[in-house]
Amino acid sequence: MSESPESLMTPADHPTSGSAGPAFVDDDAITYNADGSVSRGGLLNLLVAHSESGTAVVDVDHNIVLFNKRAVELGLLRDILADPVAEAVSEVFATGVDRHFDFVPPISAMGFVSTGRTMPRTVENVRCVVRLAEHGTSRYALVYGDDDSTNLRVEATRRDFAANVSHELKTPLGAISLMTEAMLESHDDPQAVEHFGHRVLREATRMSTLINELIGLSRLQDGRIEQFSATGVDALIDDALSSASVSAEVAQIELIRDEPGGLVVPGDRTLLLTALNNLIVNAVNHSQSGEVVSVSHRLVDMAEGPMVAIAVTDRGIGIAAADQQRVFERFFRVDKARSRATGGTGLGLAIVKHVAASHGGHIGLWSKPGTGSTFTLYIPIDRSPELEEDD
Repeated sequence: MSESPESLMTPADHPTSGSAGPAFVDDDAITYNADGSVSRGGLLNLLVAHSESGTAVVDVDHNIVLFNKRAVELGLLRDILADPVAEAVSEVFATGVDRHFDFVPPISAMGFVSTGRTMPRTVENVRCVVRLAEHGTSRYALVYGDDDSTNLRVEATRRDFAANVSHELKTPLGAISLMTEAMLESHDDPQAVEHFGHRVLREATRMSTLINELIGLSRLQDGRIEQFSATGVDALIDDALSSASVSAEVAQIELIRDEPGGLVVPGDRTLLLTALNNLIVNAVNHSQSGEVVSVSHRLVDMAEGPMVAIAVTDRGIGIAAADQQRVFERFFRVDKARSRATGGTGLGLAIVKHVAASHGGHIGLWSKPGTGSTFTLYIPIDRSPELEEDD
């Protein structure tokens, strides 16, 4: 038995409208055949109701004939069409040409009424298209909207990243240029040439480190690393402390560690060593002369399973609560002057975060201004029989 076009969408009252409201398409609007199977119209309703796209049908008088829940979530309509959507609908009816546009949904006032505070916007941008549909003498505007917030954030991140990289590279390049000019003007003064030569070398090393860290970070962001090998945590800590010993000695910082535990984790040893070394150097750079930086480790049970927690603790300046969520962002520095003085690139903790994520782990932070900080690297432990026997 064939179905008429009108039967494909079963009208259901809008929760906030009267009985004469538009057809709200949800699971209750699904129709069935006599044998109990879902009808063709029911399948169409199912498709519209569960679509990731917000969908609405509007007639020439701007009455909303049909819509789904997603259209409301994206802010395309409430009792009436949102103003930018209504303008696009009018233009399509007038010209017959599809209209593509981006739409920023209004912030709901519901949260303010109930809590006294404005609710955060969950959808930052909606990519919309309005098309004309004609059947006989009937004309309708079909409105589609998709959440484009992720692409908007990615594009904003890309712009910020490009701006930050340009700024970070300009600083050492500008310093190298100025000091090279100073060297040329002081060619008859060996002491000045030596002084500026060391400064040029330091800035060149800083720029080289920045480029290498950018390359390493881009590789980490490509995805999870598949080739892991058994890595002894004790040897990892010893090597990281050895690598940071020169920086600690210059800053007159004592490095200590806890007793060996014989734990083994599956991972890329080079990346894990880089991450742990970054944490230790970061602790050294934010400590005062004569203080101690300690490294400890233990086996912990997490929701994801057993993990090795490697903690790096300093008694330095600490990090304010407002900055603790941002310290893992690329190029973010709590103290920019101190970071530049120590040669920091602003990428060390971002690399640690991505190394942890690529191993199925994460990075934790406890800090209190004036007391110090503890960064904890969590790496899942392989509890295979072979590794348990080694332990």
